[in-house]
Amino acid sequence: MTNQFSSSYESVTTRSLDSQSVQSSTLPVIAHRGASGFAPENTIAAFDLAIEMNADFIELDVQMTSDGHLVVIHDTSINRTAADAPDETVFVKDLTYAALQLYDVGAGYDSAYEGQRVPLLEDVIKRYKGKTKFLIELKSPELYDGIEEAAAELLEQYEMANVLYDEVILQSFNFGSVAYLSQLLPHVPLGVLTSRSADLTNRKLDKIAAYADYVNTHFTNVTLDDTLVGRIHSRGMRIMPWTVRAPGEVQPLIRAGVDGIITDYPNYVK
Repeated sequence: MTNQFSSSYESVTTRSLDSQSVQSSTLPVIAHRGASGFAPENTIAAFDLAIEMNADFIELDVQMTSDGHLVVIHDTSINRTAADAPDETVFVKDLTYAALQLYDVGAGYDSAYEGQRVPLLEDVIKRYKGKTKFLIELKSPELYDGIEEAAAELLEQYEMANVLYDEVILQSFNFGSVAYLSQLLPHVPLGVLTSRSADLTNRKLDKIAAYADYVNTHFTNVTLDDTLVGRIHSRGMRIMPWTVRAPGEVQPLIRAGVDGIITDYPNYVK
């Protein structure tokens, strides 16, 4: 279904992390698309490596195939990550899951990873549940009718929807989708993603706090605005900035008081 929320989201009940300390004694490390600095993104190889590197979360991106399967891939098309993709653009939404499995998403990164396929979200959950936590981004949910319901059903199936702040966080750049998820999954922490400083004004943060628990923004918004972390925390929310790709980017974020760091290189933070 298509969500019906307006940009104000005034009807959504306010959410809060007030019951938990905003600051953790151990800063969570989130492996962006797995340990994607060392292995092809969003593959089992990258997720396995993230586990070996003791990442606290694996971050992954979810799209939907034409036959309704939730699959783990960042782009709306397969062309960038599939070495054997044709010249014309091939969209995930136009492929069945079986057709998607014909594409190799490892060989283009390195021949050592030849044969890696786009995994099902369900298979990723089954493989890593109990070994790490999940930061799941719904990519372009406006393209996929029913993706929020499908994600909610899957989390409920694996008993991940009824424990507050435990194994999974859902996030999206689509604020309306996050607001809708707050009604479908009232006990799952949710985050909005943005790189726009215009989304980080006090007025916007007040509105976001009605339905989200995290404001996850590009790390430069943190380093350029020394009030941002405090303003997010004062509204009962947390912040896990993205994407760290250099060792020197870590300490300024720690000093700013962020609640986790999303990185291609988990060893930079661990």
